[in-house]
Amino acid sequence: MALLEVLHFPDPRLRNKARPVTRVDHRIRELAANMLETMYAAPGIGLAAIQVDVPLRVVTIDISSDHNEPLILVNPEIIASTGSIRTEEGCLSVPETYELVERAEWIRYKALDLDGQAQEREANDMLAVCVQHEIDHLKGRLFVDYLSQLKRQRIRKKLTRQQRLAS
Repeated sequence: MALLEVLHFPDPRLRNKARPVTRVDHRIRELAANMLETMYAAPGIGLAAIQVDVPLRVVTIDISSDHNEPLILVNPEIIASTGSIRTEEGCLSVPETYELVERAEWIRYKALDLDGQAQEREANDMLAVCVQHEIDHLKGRLFVDYLSQLKRQRIRKKLTRQQRLAS
């Protein structure tokens, strides 16, 4: 397995839309394994392939405190949602930034697993938020897009300044 480079906002590649996976094969399983390793090392609870500059509809999630409940979603899609929950979100692509975002409290989603089998599941609370957050990435959307333009500009300036200082 290998650690992958995570793109950081405002990198324009984060705005790319991910393509559907046409076949779940060893390349997709290897990508998912590398994404999990990268996500755990960051540390984070979710990672979309688009964040590591792979424009495919693949997501890894693990909200367990022991990092022992990995969830890999291939071609995920939300098919139903209800309720509303406002939680503080962060993102590996927007480091050291946390803001309140409103999302659906409960969702039903479908996806392929690493065997290429279709699954349909329900999620609520933190898992629902995480699935929605990662699916947004696949559409080229970031959690900062839910914020005011002023907050977005401040975050962009802060991260651009940090990137310059790190170079």
